[in-house]
Amino acid sequence: MFSVNENYGKLPGSYLFSTVGKKIGDYSKANPDKRIVRLGIGDVTQPLAPAIIEALHHAVDEMGKAETFRGYAPDQGYEFLRSVIAENDYKNRGCHIEADEIFISDGAKSDSGNIQEIFSQDSRIAVCDPVYPVYVDSNAMAGRAGSFCRESETWSNVIYMPCTEANGFVPELPKEHPDLIYLCFPNNPTGAAISRDRLQEWVDYANRTGAVIIYDAAYEAYISQEDVPHSIYECRGARTCAIELRSFSKNAGFTGLRLGFTVVPKDLLCGEVSLRGLWARRHGTKYNGAPYIVQRAGEAAYSSAGKEQLREQVAYYMRNAAYIRNGLEEAGYQAYGGVNAPYVWMKTPGNMTSWEFFDYLLENAGVAGTPGSGFGPGGEGYFRLTAFGSYENTREAVDRIRRL
Repeated sequence: MFSVNENYGKLPGSYLFSTVGKKIGDYSKANPDKRIVRLGIGDVTQPLAPAIIEALHHAVDEMGKAETFRGYAPDQGYEFLRSVIAENDYKNRGCHIEADEIFISDGAKSDSGNIQEIFSQDSRIAVCDPVYPVYVDSNAMAGRAGSFCRESETWSNVIYMPCTEANGFVPELPKEHPDLIYLCFPNNPTGAAISRDRLQEWVDYANRTGAVIIYDAAYEAYISQEDVPHSIYECRGARTCAIELRSFSKNAGFTGLRLGFTVVPKDLLCGEVSLRGLWARRHGTKYNGAPYIVQRAGEAAYSSAGKEQLREQVAYYMRNAAYIRNGLEEAGYQAYGGVNAPYVWMKTPGNMTSWEFFDYLLENAGVAGTPGSGFGPGGEGYFRLTAFGSYENTREAVDRIRRL
């Protein structure tokens, strides 16, 4: 008789955004005449940039001719895309990253869930609290998180690093020594950013203790302050302790196209074992490559026209972020983020829990956001609003909240 992976049974309920979507769907069904403004799930709303559309059309035409048709992509991704990534995202920022250290995928979510597979079962993980749920859930599925306590909403074998108002939502170095450290900056969900000097402390700590940092830089395009690094490889020694995850979803609007990449430097070793080699083996076995037409679209994001058009899109969303944060503060709420990230992290009023405020906002203002407690116990008492809606909808949502 077959058996199942019992670790899945330890997971609490459904995935956060599935729960949010169901609650919104139930409310809409019960109140069909009420229009809901959604500032919850971080999905982009602006259409793809013209330079990207042009590249897609050209690539589709190529696929229609025998002499330019492409089948399976190379395991790591096409050289043309990896080369422009290495040049623009790394060498132009003074980072030593080669094209053959870049692995193209269908997005950072997949990679952030899959990267744990190359580490041992007994590896101990440390995560920010609150945290993007995929980091913890994927390790729980692999049996690395221990048991789940429903009272504290924590896993027994996970090191939680509190991110609070007191520390600017940037965690302190853990007193316990983890093997894997998940960091995401600019941060989802809090919108906080980390300074270059502070990130250097983490790199030094990881090298000193023999840990690996899994650095999620999916929101680096939204950075506006000079002392905030776009990549962990801007820090000395990062090549020997860090893996970086990147996405085209938020900087180029590829949530529907799906494209991302992971950087694993050759200098990152466990004894004499190359982590790049392990990831290459895993990647080649379990992944057949992002579509040719999508990789050509990704290449177009680095063209002169593409860069300018994407800067305009990022500015559009950050205008929304500023409107949300300023509007909330003017209405008397405490709000954070929205400066280097397209998320605003607000404190719930009074003694409301995150889910109570979710229901209150939905029922009384017709606005949907994301409860902070869905990102871990440290998110209780907070609420996330995304800047990825249209400017008109963003204004309407904030104005509705102001009138409460």
